[in-house]
Amino acid sequence: MTSVGPTPDELLHLAVAAARDAARLVQSGAARGVTVAATKSSDVDVVTESDRSAERLIRRSLLGARPDDAILGEEAEGDQSDEPGSSGVRWIVDPIDGTVNFLYGIPQYAVSIAAELDGEVVAGVVLNVATGQEYTATADGPAQRDGVPLRVRPVVPLAERLIGTGFSYEARQREIQAAALLRLLPRIRDIRRLGSCALDLCGVAQGSLDGYLEEGVNLWDHAAGGLVAQRAGARVQSERGVGGRAIVLAAPEGGFDEFRSAVAQAGYLASSGS
Repeated sequence: MTSVGPTPDELLHLAVAAARDAARLVQSGAARGVTVAATKSSDVDVVTESDRSAERLIRRSLLGARPDDAILGEEAEGDQSDEPGSSGVRWIVDPIDGTVNFLYGIPQYAVSIAAELDGEVVAGVVLNVATGQEYTATADGPAQRDGVPLRVRPVVPLAERLIGTGFSYEARQREIQAAALLRLLPRIRDIRRLGSCALDLCGVAQGSLDGYLEEGVNLWDHAAGGLVAQRAGARVQSERGVGGRAIVLAAPEGGFDEFRSAVAQAGYLASSGS
């Protein structure tokens, strides 16, 4: 008898439950006061104890329900960051996307959990811990914020588009990104640097941003938010950036090609073609 795999809705249900539990843990950490537990790629790329505790909780929750699944997480140490599984499901976890915001008390940080089935992201939740707003999507359903369907903004001329971005924690990468930004900025309405890739992608989904680009983000940063944006009518694409790392671009489908062309002409992409 052939076994039937989980549905995207079933995986989303588990992800949402784990994200809500993690958000409560992170909120309690914020109430006690936040301190830096360690640094990663540079002295300003920080980890808090709440990052680590929230990821441990998420792993226990997901593997408690589905012990044969794989998990890729940002904050687990050593070999535990990418735990293999045998079920065809892999969870992609960022316990706090926007840790620097969390450290400074800026209300723009989120728990992000996505589920891959046979290599395709099929469910995702991004929960803004500070505001409680919860963004969800499945590969066969709508993007939603707190249960209400989302749609990207109608496409406007490039000069009227508000674009979200982010910057590397490494000084040389930041210098490259700043130079490209100087070339892009005169061609658009303005830039917003809000500090959370996952929430920026949800911003594209809900129409509070007309586009988003950032080099150097990892899969756990954009897997769930990218699905939310796609199901709301955006195209989300990963390419090689001029700094040698993956760059994620997102914009409403009808305006994506023009946006990508402007990004290429500004010098963000490894390939200069538009």
